Amino acid sequence: MASMLMNPLRSCPPVNAAWAVQYATRSLSTSVHLHAQVQTKSKKTLAKPGVKNIVLVDGVRTPFLTSGTTYADLMPHDLARAALQGLLHRTSLPKDAVDYVIYGTVIQEVKTSNVAREASLGAGFSDKIPCHTVTMACISSNVAMTTGTSGMIAAGQCDAIVAGGVEFMSDVPIRHSRKMRKTMLALNRAKTLGQRLSLIGSIRMAHLTPELPAVAEFSTAETMGHSADRLAAAFGVSRLEQDEFALRSHTLAKQAQDSGLLSDVISFKVPGRDMVSKDNGIRPSSMEQLAKLKPAFIKPHGTVTAANSSFLTDGASAVLIMSEEKALAMGYKPKAYLRDFVYVSQDPKDQLLLGPTYGTPKVLERAGLTMNDIDVFEFHEAFAGQIMANLKAMDSDWFAQTYMGRKTKVGTPPMEKFNLWGGSLSLGHPFGATGCRLVTTVAHRLQKEGGQYGLVAACAAGGQVT
Repeated sequence: MASMLMNPLRSCPPVNAAWAVQYATRSLSTSVHLHAQVQTKSKKTLAKPGVKNIVLVDGVRTPFLTSGTTYADLMPHDLARAALQGLLHRTSLPKDAVDYVIYGTVIQEVKTSNVAREASLGAGFSDKIPCHTVTMACISSNVAMTTGTSGMIAAGQCDAIVAGGVEFMSDVPIRHSRKMRKTMLALNRAKTLGQRLSLIGSIRMAHLTPELPAVAEFSTAETMGHSADRLAAAFGVSRLEQDEFALRSHTLAKQAQDSGLLSDVISFKVPGRDMVSKDNGIRPSSMEQLAKLKPAFIKPHGTVTAANSSFLTDGASAVLIMSEEKALAMGYKPKAYLRDFVYVSQDPKDQLLLGPTYGTPKVLERAGLTMNDIDVFEFHEAFAGQIMANLKAMDSDWFAQTYMGRKTKVGTPPMEKFNLWGGSLSLGHPFGATGCRLVTTVAHRLQKEGGQYGLVAACAAGGQVT
């Protein structure tokens, strides 16, 4: 999927997303200089006749924490509830002013299969507000946002929706083996003691082996790390390039964190534990230290390591999206216009992580823009090798002509505009929550940097992209 934002923002394992955003001048600082910058640069509004303007009012997220740390004893709906409560507090939104709540998640907690509803009720939203949960791998919260914008607000069904995402990798559902499940279900139906004893007697040690959540693609039986390693090799991305990009991500994230730029992060008092106010996966290192790590997937010759890959993360996000008319009527100053989006899908074996390359030109063409028009780029960093491979593909006429049916290359985002506050490699990647983080970051960067257009792109499992 690809999305276009106007001074505002928007953008999320194998789905890719790209967003173009146009910054909303109402949300600009009162600084005359900044206002003049935007007014001078503004050439297009991207508004479409007869189509509602849809705006991002605000977005928040819990701190993203490495799984198994401070959030370890919680459940997914606890994190989602905290994000929703943070959004309510940040926006002073009346709890009955929302028409719909949509959440994205990837690994579902079986006890709260509709985590959107449980989190909404827990956060104190009106029980009259419908809620549903969606899943599309790493771009699940992207889907939540676009479902709310194009499917509900643009269609006139709603004026205000809350979208978000949550992932909780500290505790994932682990099933009994299929044979054990069949036996247990049969036991539940057994009517006599003899039938029960016979079924119990049929249980073997092998039946007790648990089934862990799949870490491999169902269609290819290959893990995403293996795909990233093969992709890096195919595009000649060296271990040095990957480590350099990973170090860049952590360094920029640390600078952004220390400078107070990550203002979407809310503080969260974890029950029975300390207050959490910062992401805990940001760890600037050195090239020497990174070089010492061994390959994580293809051994011993692979180039993907734990340090140049995104890590298992717990976290939740939430955004408030409204029609512009509704937002202004309620006294809000929108942070961005959500202008357009595209979802694309590719071969899940050889092009699993190349979504941004395919999605970016499509969303730009829909908006009538070029790469040069974009002021802020935010791409999901699943792996450093994945990012570098996409940049090389986007800079290749041969790839464009051979695989994309294009006469010329897409072009690469200038690094001085690219993921300047860190990315998933350093901030963390709670699968279902990353999309909202990307979009909110674009909006904040556009505001901070005085830009007009932002674009978000993310790959996801299954070879999909937004």
